[in-house]
Amino acid sequence: MRARLGPDFGWLWSAYAVSTYGTWLAFGAFGLIAVRVLDSSPFAVSLLEAVGPAVVAVLAFSLGPWVERRPKRPVLIAMDLIRAAAMASVPVAYALGLLSYGQLLVVSVVCGTAGIAFAAASGAYLKHLLRGDDLLVANGRFEGTAWAATAAGPPLGGALVGLLGPVVTVGVDALSYLLSALAVRRVRGGDVASPRDRSAGPRPADLRYGWRIIVGDAVLRGLFLNAVLVGGLIMATAPLLAVLLLGQYHFPAWQYGLAFGVPALGGLVGARLSARLVARHGRHQVMIVSGWLRSVFPLGLALVQPGVPGLLTVIVVEGLLITCMGVFNPISATERLRRIPLSHTARVLSMWSAVSRLVQAALVVIWGVLATLTSPLTAITVSGVLLLATPLLLPGRRFIFPNVDVNVHVTSSSAGRHQIRQRPGIGERS
Repeated sequence: MRARLGPDFGWLWSAYAVSTYGTWLAFGAFGLIAVRVLDSSPFAVSLLEAVGPAVVAVLAFSLGPWVERRPKRPVLIAMDLIRAAAMASVPVAYALGLLSYGQLLVVSVVCGTAGIAFAAASGAYLKHLLRGDDLLVANGRFEGTAWAATAAGPPLGGALVGLLGPVVTVGVDALSYLLSALAVRRVRGGDVASPRDRSAGPRPADLRYGWRIIVGDAVLRGLFLNAVLVGGLIMATAPLLAVLLLGQYHFPAWQYGLAFGVPALGGLVGARLSARLVARHGRHQVMIVSGWLRSVFPLGLALVQPGVPGLLTVIVVEGLLITCMGVFNPISATERLRRIPLSHTARVLSMWSAVSRLVQAALVVIWGVLATLTSPLTAITVSGVLLLATPLLLPGRRFIFPNVDVNVHVTSSSAGRHQIRQRPGIGERS
């Protein structure tokens, strides 16, 4: 029987869905604009993918406490409106003949910063709305929506790019953020905000507390290190695949979209199976198996070649990878939310995103240099080899506790410790 999570979750889910579909419709648009419109080099394309996340990460360290102390719905709406305005500036500048590489960098920073604040607020708000089993179901639906958008967006976006150019898809993405803001406004399930803790000291102390929550929990620490490295190594190859497929192998835009759209159907399947697999085999076993498998398949991209064989290789490899991610991600996201206290969720999630983006930016630059010195295909292969070691960071079985939510209360800055209290979790709420 399909779980009912209520109308408030439905509107939050709708907001997520419309903005996600808009984003994936514009998948790779900045890279396409940089390559096809601005004639940028492979290093410049990698730099475009790196500078934005790096600056965003620095700004994001202060976003967690800021988001934490404010009602989450207004933050969600404001971040959607900011992203809509930033994205809309690209087609406007293009129409006026003023579009530049620098503007793409600025838009990337603005949208990335707003995206981190949105993610932190939405994570805290989701935990406010739902508990226990509902969190796993909700994360599964978010994950399925993401992969469905990934499947439909790039092929449609590729068709639009072929007909109207990449700038049009950026305008569609801007519209999707406006629709997302309207959907968030319909949520009526109250709100949550944490009062400022005067004993916690200034903002640097706030950041230390968020970091301590991550490193002080063995499961969070393992999931964090694994997520940062896997995400960084995979994203480091994204601009290189664009250069390889669009530049060296001369794939048309619709084939490029198809190569990343069709495999996303595997993510949709994996997300729908995730909760069922957990119910049958347990969280830890499913997490470990899917975590190992998602680290193996990217090495297959070393076999990519021009023409139809190369297209099929990308589709098969990405399909297997994304199916495993579809299974793994809802479990990881749920375990993370269960172990972060509600009063510190925004702070920890923004810290998590900030560090992830810093590592991602560094790896994108490093892989851009490596691709320049060798070749894009060689750099992609190196990333696949390194990914094989990342599952060793996943937490062991003894750290996964079924039916337990962890509430962490941070004491004063002078004590600098965490008091940990367990409360009923999945299926145990009174």
